[in-house]
Formats: sequence, structure tokens, C-alpha cells
Amino acid sequence: MPDHSPSGTDTSRTGPLSHLTVLDLSRILAGPWTTQILADLGARVIKIESTSGDDTRRWGPPFLHNEAEQPSDAAYFTCCNRNKESVCVDFSNPEGAELIRTLARSADILVENFKVDGLKKYGLEYASLHKMNPRLVYCSITGFGQTGPYSARAGYDFLIQGMGGLMSITGQPETAEQPAEPLKTGVAIADEFTGMYAATSILAAIAHRDRTGEGQHIDCALFDCQVAMLANQGSNWLVGKRTPRPMGNNHPNLVPYRAYPVQDGHVIIACGNDRQFQALCDVLELSTIGTDPQFQTNANRVANRDQLESILEDRLSHYSRDQIIKALEAASVPCGPINTIPDVFDDPQVAAREMVVPMTRSDGSDIPTVAYPAKFSATPATYRSAPPRLGDHTRALLEHDLNLDARTIEALVQAGVVA
Repeated sequence: MPDHSPSGTDTSRTGPLSHLTVLDLSRILAGPWTTQILADLGARVIKIESTSGDDTRRWGPPFLHNEAEQPSDAAYFTCCNRNKESVCVDFSNPEGAELIRTLARSADILVENFKVDGLKKYGLEYASLHKMNPRLVYCSITGFGQTGPYSARAGYDFLIQGMGGLMSITGQPETAEQPAEPLKTGVAIADEFTGMYAATSILAAIAHRDRTGEGQHIDCALFDCQVAMLANQGSNWLVGKRTPRPMGNNHPNLVPYRAYPVQDGHVIIACGNDRQFQALCDVLELSTIGTDPQFQTNANRVANRDQLESILEDRLSHYSRDQIIKALEAASVPCGPINTIPDVFDDPQVAAREMVVPMTRSDGSDIPTVAYPAKFSATPATYRSAPPRLGDHTRALLEHDLNLDARTIEALVQAGVVA
């Protein structure tokens, strides 16, 4: 069962990564998404923040409310900062930079998302830290990578979705009356996939280090990850030289595979093979369509898409959503509703899979968070501490990890080096 213990300094980490310590110098989403994955799997993650904190603490409304009903951090911040210690250090100050270097001497992983060479002036770039700790796995997350003509540019998810081709294939198809409007996805998908690629790459580098004793630098770019995630659309162009276009809810390679209007809304039908299509036709009492040579194979259905879709739309308009879903599920035809976000979190499957993790942090804020999705039979993800208040763990770390006495800590506070 998941561990839903309250906020506080983590002293009982378990999980497959419980032997690892991560210095998290990242902000916003891609980097924190990376480090939350590592943290959920047991790693100790020390989130280094400036005295003003991660920008997403202010990306609201909505905002959290603590026991005194005072607004605090934005909900956005809570989506990717669970299981971390917040330590405020101004490393633009030489004393602050030295504190980070001291922590890096014994760290296993460092994640940062500053501009290329942005940490060099503080002596916190890979080359400097590698000399001190050759076992360090150092992951740099940027918009466009450490090389190439765009390497100096800042990169935000929205920009990357556009430049990486995703927005050219998202949205309603263009018509003579209505030009296609480019659309981004409803979440920052380029950031999130970059975080997943970064976490996977870090674990691969740790496996290499375990065999050789050598750390390394990982150059992870949002743009590269978005290009990689074009998947079949990228392959369709590379192989067929046909420019993918927005198709609404249609699939470029499968028919029928879209959302259909029914009497009381829409239903998704996703036929991935000929057997499923035949079963759909049987449910809809369209057996002659199922045996028609124009539609018997997926390639033929793609070629005759408009004709087939017109027939299916007409027949499905006679059903309610729940009626057709029940009939198609009984026939093993993949189908489902289009849920709102409240619908999702009310879904019994979400409850059964324990996908909502309630947490409470040190200021009394109740923070529902979304669980790590994979289920491990032996080393499950744990939920040890809520997304922290700014600087929640600064003093404890300075005292216990760096062995600083109270007078030295107070001097650092008064000098604005830590908070």
C-alpha cells in the first residue's frame, strides 16, 4: 500500500532508488517532473530554490490554503514537487555556490535547466563538478540542447510544440470556409515527455556508473524530445513524404478511430484491427458493410474514409452514449466516453488504482496529488512528503548534511545567502 505520511524531513526512504541523492537545480516543469519521478522511486531529492522560489509557486490561481486560510503556493507547483526537500540558496553569492559544490561532492545526480553555460560563472557547470565528483550524473535540460544554431534560445513548452511539429497536426482540419487554427495540447506535453526521457536517461547513466564507476553529462532538449514523440506522424513523412495535417479526432492510419456524435454527446470508437471492425458492424447491424471489399481491410477503410464515416455517423446517431458503450464493450470493441477532469477523478477505475494521493504539509495545507502510475510488485513508489513550503528544509540540511553550527547558519541567513 502507498505511504501517505505527512510532510517533514525524509528519514525512511524505501524503493529502488533509495540509495541515490539528487540535487535538483531545475524550475518550472520538465526538470521538476524528472526529479519527482526519481523521488517517487525512493531517491532523496534536494530542491535548490532561490529566495523567491520556483516560478510555478506563483502560477495561479488556484492557490493552496493553509490552516490559517492564507493563500500560499499555486496548485501548479504541487503537480511535480512531491517527496522533495526545499532548500533556499542564493548561489549567485560565492558562499552560496560553495554550499552547492559541497553538496555536489557526495551527490549521485544533478538536474538543472539553466541556459547553456548559465551555471559556468558560478562554478556549477558539469566540467567543474565532474572534477570534484567523477561519479556524478549531471543532466542538463534546455529548450534546444547544448549544440546547434538554436542552442542559446530559451525554450518553453508552447514554443516547442509549435516548432516541433505537434501544433501542425493538432486541431480541426482545414476547410475552404475555415482555415485550420494551430492548437497546442491541453497540458505541457513537451515538458512532460522531456521529463520522462530525462529520468530514463539518468537511470541508464546510473546503470553505466554502477558498472564502470564513471558519471557523465546528459544533454536533454525539449525540441529533440518533441521531434522524437512525433512517432507515426514523423514516420509517415519520412517514409511516405506526405505532410501530416490536422485531422480533428481522426487517425491518419486507422479507420474507424475517432469520436462520434451520439444522441447525448460523443463516444470514442477505436478499431485497431479488422476483427474489431467486423464486430462493430455486427453491433450496428451493418453486416453488409463489414463484408464489403471497400471496407474489409484497414488500408481500404483509410482509402474510403469519407464514405464509411458517413455511414457510421448516421447509424450511431440513433444510440445514446451509455447504450452504445455497453453494446460495444460486450462485443470487445474498444470504446469509451469523453470525460471531463472531474469525471476522471470520480471514475471508479481511478479509485481502484489509487491514483489520488492525499497529503498534508507542514503549514497544514491539504494537497491531493496524482500517484506515480506504474505498480511495482516488490519496490512500489512511495509518497513520503507533500510538495514543500519554500525553504522548509534549509536549516535542517545545513545543520545535518553540512555540519554547520547555529551561529554560522544565522550569519548565512542574515547575509541573504540562504533562507
